[in-house]
Order: sequence, then C-alpha cells, then structure tokens
Amino acid sequence: MGGLRCVDGSVLTVTPVACTDSVGTPYEITLELHRDGTPYGSVGERCGWLLARLARGVDEAREGTGAARRWADPDDRFPGEDPDGELFAFRYRTRQGLAGGELSCQLRTIPLWQPKSGEWRLTRRAYVEAWGTTGVGMRAVLTSAELSMFVRELVNEAEGCLEGRDLARNQGKGAGTGESR
Repeated sequence: MGGLRCVDGSVLTVTPVACTDSVGTPYEITLELHRDGTPYGSVGERCGWLLARLARGVDEAREGTGAARRWADPDDRFPGEDPDGELFAFRYRTRQGLAGGELSCQLRTIPLWQPKSGEWRLTRRAYVEAWGTTGVGMRAVLTSAELSMFVRELVNEAEGCLEGRDLARNQGKGAGTGESR
C-alpha cells in the first residue's frame, strides 16, 4: 500500500484492490483511499494500466529523456510537455451521481529565491491531491523521485493482487496505443 505524508500532517494511504470478472478472475484494479487509517474514498476503476504507464514515464523523465532534459535537477523532471500539466485524475461516482472520491496529480512550477546567488531558481513538484466522500481534501507535494517511488509501489502491489499479471500488458499494441491486436 502506498502512503504519502500530506502537508497538513495526515497520512494518505492508497491501496490497490482487484476488480474481478463474472467468474472471479482479477483483471484490473481500483484504488481505495484512507486518511490516517479511516476509509476516505474509492477511485480509479481500471486504472492499473495508466499507473504502470506513469511509472515508466516518470522513470524515463528522471533519466532526462524528452522535454524533461531541460531541467538540470532530476527531482524536477516529470513526463509530458506541459510544465504545469496534469499527470492523472481518478474519480469515482455512484450510479446516483454521488462523489465517491478523487485522486489527482498536477505539476506545478515553483520559483524559489536563492539568497546566495540573488536569483530565482525554478523547481517543479507534483501536487497529489485527494478528496474524500466528506468533501475534505488532502495534499502531498512530491519530487519526481518521491512520485516514482509512490507509483512504482502501487504498481508492484497491484500486480501482486492481480496474481502476478503484468499491468503493462498492452504497451505494444491494444488499448491506448492507437493499434489493434
């Protein structure tokens, strides 16, 4: 289970739970959210493949591929071209339209004053935000290394609850690639 220390001191725990087909075979995951151990919401039905893709993307960005190479510090490197883009947004709504939770990750560029040099230094951070069924929000601010560790932990646990099934199974062809099998 992935856990994040939030800016208000609380702990957001994210646990992958297997989605099963009509005969009970696990095929994907949903994420269960807990705030300081108390149930907080359920989000991201069938989000495992997206998490596996994000884990690869963050790791590649940290290595300095693509647009991420313009950031000198690997902790400022995230996937995507947009410096302040959204990496994911998982939501859940009941059939009656009631919110069941939200988990999202938005990139933000933050200027920090460097007194020794007398200059501003730009940094990038991932703002992981969760909203529970009560409407109370939580926020954790992560470097790319921390985001990579968090997402990789979720992917590893998800593959375990899917009886070892690889979440990245469609990376060459199929869903999300523009190619059919």
